Amino acid sequence: MKQDSSHTQTHKGDGEHNKEAPFVGVATSLPRYARLPINRCNLPADILGGLTFQRTPVALELDGVAQFHHGLFELLDKLDDAHERARAFGIHMNACFYLDQPEQAGYTESTLHKRFKADYLRMMRGWSFDSDGAEGAALKGWVESRFGLLPRHHGGQIRDFSGEAYRGYLERRATALYGTNALESQLDLLYTYCQYELARQHPGQTHLTLYRGVNRMDEHETLETLDNKNRIVLLNNLNSFTANRERADEFGDYLLTAQVPLAKVFCYSKLLPGMLQGEDEYTVIGGLYEVSIAAY
Repeated sequence: MKQDSSHTQTHKGDGEHNKEAPFVGVATSLPRYARLPINRCNLPADILGGLTFQRTPVALELDGVAQFHHGLFELLDKLDDAHERARAFGIHMNACFYLDQPEQAGYTESTLHKRFKADYLRMMRGWSFDSDGAEGAALKGWVESRFGLLPRHHGGQIRDFSGEAYRGYLERRATALYGTNALESQLDLLYTYCQYELARQHPGQTHLTLYRGVNRMDEHETLETLDNKNRIVLLNNLNSFTANRERADEFGDYLLTAQVPLAKVFCYSKLLPGMLQGEDEYTVIGGLYEVSIAAY
């Protein structure tokens, strides 16, 4: 379990950052109302969710996951083909969590709620279909638990943690997780595998340039306006982006462009060929980001 701290950031073109001059007069630490004091990661939420992290990220590791599944990653190191690695990952996931043998995980024909099919793939497909549904709540809850970043939106803005929107989120999260087979542990492994693949596919790279189309800028919390094109925004704790600039315009009148740390990519559509839907979609962990804004 990790505790709290804070700090600074700026950006420059495709995956390369200007490491000079910190933001002057810009709040760089994640606000307290958007984070938990503890998480299950190697950095506390106020650091990994702040602007300094966006500018100069480091690898994020979930407690014990790589060590517990070390055999999988030793095998992946020996495979040069990404499709073979994806196949090996799927086999390991099925074997480790009995996804193809639910009776081994304790399910019987008399089980009242048939929840054994609610696995990591169903969560990701549900997210792509409706990020405000039960699957989206489960994924946002996983980010909250593992990284300490609280959701800011689920079926409505979440500003009051005793309010209706937050209660609805908690209900959907509980519904999605109830009776599943270590679903959050499956998501732990999915994220860790994603980070492994990104490191292999983008050696030496720290960021991806990703895009998000929005209809109204008030959909995002602006903490600071830097100029007429650049803002500091507090993103939801989990968000959909795309690597395809043209595709982003299908989702709104405004285009957000962000330099996203590889460490904050939870999953992407090409990670598991044929298993995940979407085209160049990236599911991105939130926090503070500097973004540029353009109107179509």
